[in-house]
Amino acid sequence: MQPSEAMSAEPVHHFARLLSNCIRTNDLKLGRLIHSRLIKTALTFNTFLANRLIYMYSKCCSIEYAQQAFNELSDKNTQSWNTMLSAYSQKGLFEKTFQMLDVMPDPNAVSYNSIISSLTHHGFPRKAMGFFKRMQTRCGSGFLIDEFTVVSVVNTCAGLGALNLLRELHGLATVIGVRFNLVVCNALIDAYGKCGKPGYSYSIFCQMRETDVFSWTSLLVAYIRASRMPDACSLFDHMLIRNVVAWTALITGFAQNGEGDKALCTFKEMLEEGIVPRASTYVGVLSSCAGIPLIEKGKQVHGHIFRCTCLIDLHNVFVVNALVDMYSKCGDMISAVRLFERLDGKDRVTWNSIINGFAQNGNGVMSLFMFEKMIETDTTPNHVTFLGVLSACSHCGLLPEGFQYIHSMERKYGIVPQLDHYAILIDLLGRKNMLGEAADLIKRAPWGRDNIGMWGALLGACRVHGNLKLARRVAKNLFELEPDNAARYIMLSNIYAAAGMWGDARTLRRYIYDRGLVKETSYSWIEINNIRHKFIAKDKSHSQLEEIKELLLKLVDPMKDAGYIFQIECSYFLVDDAFC
Repeated sequence: MQPSEAMSAEPVHHFARLLSNCIRTNDLKLGRLIHSRLIKTALTFNTFLANRLIYMYSKCCSIEYAQQAFNELSDKNTQSWNTMLSAYSQKGLFEKTFQMLDVMPDPNAVSYNSIISSLTHHGFPRKAMGFFKRMQTRCGSGFLIDEFTVVSVVNTCAGLGALNLLRELHGLATVIGVRFNLVVCNALIDAYGKCGKPGYSYSIFCQMRETDVFSWTSLLVAYIRASRMPDACSLFDHMLIRNVVAWTALITGFAQNGEGDKALCTFKEMLEEGIVPRASTYVGVLSSCAGIPLIEKGKQVHGHIFRCTCLIDLHNVFVVNALVDMYSKCGDMISAVRLFERLDGKDRVTWNSIINGFAQNGNGVMSLFMFEKMIETDTTPNHVTFLGVLSACSHCGLLPEGFQYIHSMERKYGIVPQLDHYAILIDLLGRKNMLGEAADLIKRAPWGRDNIGMWGALLGACRVHGNLKLARRVAKNLFELEPDNAARYIMLSNIYAAAGMWGDARTLRRYIYDRGLVKETSYSWIEINNIRHKFIAKDKSHSQLEEIKELLLKLVDPMKDAGYIFQIECSYFLVDDAFC
């Protein structure tokens, strides 16, 4: 007779309940006392209790004791092995996981599912997909797959953005009769959304017999990811339960799609309904304030965070990063620096926000100073960091330093310069009137010949320095890359007009008119009393236009006394009778 067979059921269930309490309360000390008691009573020979003991140790972050309890168990079953596999894989100890899997007598779907899920969770979706294929190969002619496998691999496909693999898995699961329960359907809705197919997400949603708030929220996020904000709003209005995740998703969606005003209105509605914001909610709202930008609204949100959240939220790195970014983009670097200095756990995003903030506000010296401080703290820069650094060099006219930084990106930090980095160098060379060198750099840069931003920066420099010959060559490339962008034709026409070549300017203007091209209207704005006022050229629609004119006339003489020389640009398109 085995020792486990001689034991009564009563002490087994008693100790099982005690171990469950240890798991629930994360009480390792009590768990070890129970383990000691089990050894004295020989109950460690009971496979059921031993498995609970292994599971308790793994949940209490004591994997060494879990391994010891596993080793001491003579009558191991599949659950014993799976508990240890799950413990190692959830900790990210995949070498030990695979070693254990190789000696496991009969691995089943649970064994593979836990490893696939953990690989995806720890940022190894490609390895997870490879492991899934290995899992099927090991099974021979059949398929080792259940609904848990589907959920794990679906999440893997979502992480990879692998639409074709996702569709194949969906089809396979359908063919072999996997039960499409609520969890599986929700995972599919989320995965198709992350793969950019909200229509597929909606199709699954419509076929579900029951839905929950996660189903609705996943479909909402799918529409938002695809920038289908009207569909997202319509779905949101029909949601029976709108939790903080749904509200945050809608706010973030508006912010990411350049609809900051709607994001702020949605945040106001959320507060009115009594929904308590999360840190991610504040990040979305502050991004809206930064994108508009409206500093007074941002200050109000900052005040709300201060009044209505706990100290943990006030020191949340994501919230502080969003505040630093908001104040930087609104031009209030004093507030940005104050928040930056108070934050203890600065991450790379924090440093990037302050470096780019100084660069965007024209203080290149401080931007480069902050970069040096970042390196001193052993924080590794990324491509966003160097966008700020190179912008700082451009503002300060530091040409040699700019090239030194772009060379150090790859040599020192292993970051391959992107087209945006080269575009800033083109702007820097243009400021120095080194237009030939700028053109050569475009030719040398990877895919530079096809980059609109780089050619556009060079054309702007040609206009500033009156280089008509190069402007024609540059404009020709831009016309091929974006033939319907009226702004490029207008800029070249203005260059012709500045050079006195009125016939060429008139011909180009006629071409624009015949093609029906229209330049996107640019505007200036100013924020007064929490209201943003927009102005475009020759705009006469403002309700206080006469007062504005009167103030401008009063400012003319003081500006002249201060030495300001008024310059009226000779732009061909300011001539009203251009076609006369």
